[in-house]
Amino acid sequence: MSGSGTYDKLRAAVLGLDLVPGERLSERGLEELLGASRTPIRAALVRLENEGLTARNGRGWQVAPIDLGEVRAVVEHREIVESGAVALAVERAGDHELEELRALVATAADDAQTGLQDGADFHVALARLSRNDFLADAVHGALTRLARTRWLEVQTPASREQARAEHLAILDAVRDRDADRAAGLVRAHVRGTRDRLLEHLDAERLRLRGRGFSIVG
Repeated sequence: MSGSGTYDKLRAAVLGLDLVPGERLSERGLEELLGASRTPIRAALVRLENEGLTARNGRGWQVAPIDLGEVRAVVEHREIVESGAVALAVERAGDHELEELRALVATAADDAQTGLQDGADFHVALARLSRNDFLADAVHGALTRLARTRWLEVQTPASREQARAEHLAILDAVRDRDADRAAGLVRAHVRGTRDRLLEHLDAERLRLRGRGFSIVG
């Protein structure tokens, strides 16, 4: 298996909770699970460490525990950055750009993996309409840190449909050049996502408690 394939497969196992937060990882065990050699496995572990999905544990590795304190802090950071970015997008985005983004949201496939990726793509694309790459990069970084918990939140069709409706409402406010409404909708969307995340985490903690599911904070 290629290095990229090893990373993709290991990342999917972490996001999907096949490997639960706090679980110890051995290179030998991952060789069997992924059908890959140790070199691409080590590269994948380091790459996932940069995303906050794995962590070093002595000389070995573990799936990073979910840190509720970090989740809350990243969500606060995201709310401030995204509400500022959307206010600038109101001033700077072209009508054709908003229509293109709206079409992508409206026609996206409805499955969990697509929902996770499309949701991230939407928020980053919207931030880029601020014409400030620092803001867009900050949004991308925050969503990367939240990837595992966001994966839990997009599992149900109702959750994905709600997110899509809220994205479209935000775009309507930007199109109407209403900065206060756009920023308010972004804040409400981010906070609603946070609340659904915490609800799903509680459910998953109960479901997987016999496997050492680790949440701190």
